[in-house]
This record gives sequence, structure tokens and C-alpha cells, in this order.
Amino acid sequence: MAKRTRTDIARRDPFREFSVLQDGMDRLFEGVFSYSFGFGTWGLGSTQFMPVADMYEDDNRLELRLEVPGVDEKDLEISIQENVLTVKGERELENNEKSENFVRQERAYGKFSRSFTLPSSVDPDHVDANYVNGILHVRLRKRAKALPKQIRVNFGPKALESGAKAAA
Repeated sequence: MAKRTRTDIARRDPFREFSVLQDGMDRLFEGVFSYSFGFGTWGLGSTQFMPVADMYEDDNRLELRLEVPGVDEKDLEISIQENVLTVKGERELENNEKSENFVRQERAYGKFSRSFTLPSSVDPDHVDANYVNGILHVRLRKRAKALPKQIRVNFGPKALESGAKAAA
């Protein structure tokens, strides 16, 4: 059996081996699934449409801003279930355009779905949504915060008397 030296031990990095394995798995799945099943790239180098989002919060509300230019408002669906806000929609090609006629296609098309876990402070009964200049604004009002209740502490001989009166 060969004797290990300090330099042999220092060169071996188990995390590097996992990284190499992960890279290999990524390449395998990209090659197998990306074109045939629509995960990843399709067409002439464009990707599946996935709108980007910003979430803004202040003391009174939470606002989700989702970039969905080119999506018809009738194709948007917003729902809340068990503190999860879901926005679904679809951006379609123009009626007179065919994907095989594109020389270059960088804009993405297709169906999308984005879900966001909401904090418990949000009131799902008070939500409004507006679609302006390609941005979907979903505003959620927060619940009124419960104020802490102050409890007066009685002390001394009168405390026992007031406690007995309260129990009666």
C-alpha cells in the first residue's frame, strides 16, 4: 500500500468531484431534454418565456410587479391559495407570423406560471391588480396589526381583594 503524503491529501477536493459530476449531469439533461421536450432553449436560440418580477413592501402593503409585455390582459390569471400568489399567462406569436419564417428570434413566447409565497401579514381579501405599459402590478393590503394589550399588575393587600372580586 502506497504511503500518502501531505501534498496528496491537500490536492484531493471532494467538493470539486461533486462539481464535476453536477456539470456532467447538467450537460446530459441539456442535450437530452432542451430541444425535444421544451425545457430550456427552442426555436432559433430563444428561451421559454419566464417574466421577471420585483416585490416591494412597506408598512401597509406588498406589491408584486411582473414584466409581461406583449401579453394580452385576457390571457392573465391571478390566484391566491394558502398564502401562495400564482400568476399564469401566455405570450403568443402574432397571428400572421410563423416560427419557421424567423431569421432571428430572441423574444420568448409561450405559457408561463410564477408563484410567490406571501407573508402571513397579507390580507388575501384585499387585492387589486392593474396592467399598465406591460407591467402587471398586484397590490396586496396588509392586515391591521394587533396592538399589544397592556395588563395592569396589582400588588399588595388590595391585589388579593381585587383578584377575589374578579373571580366572583
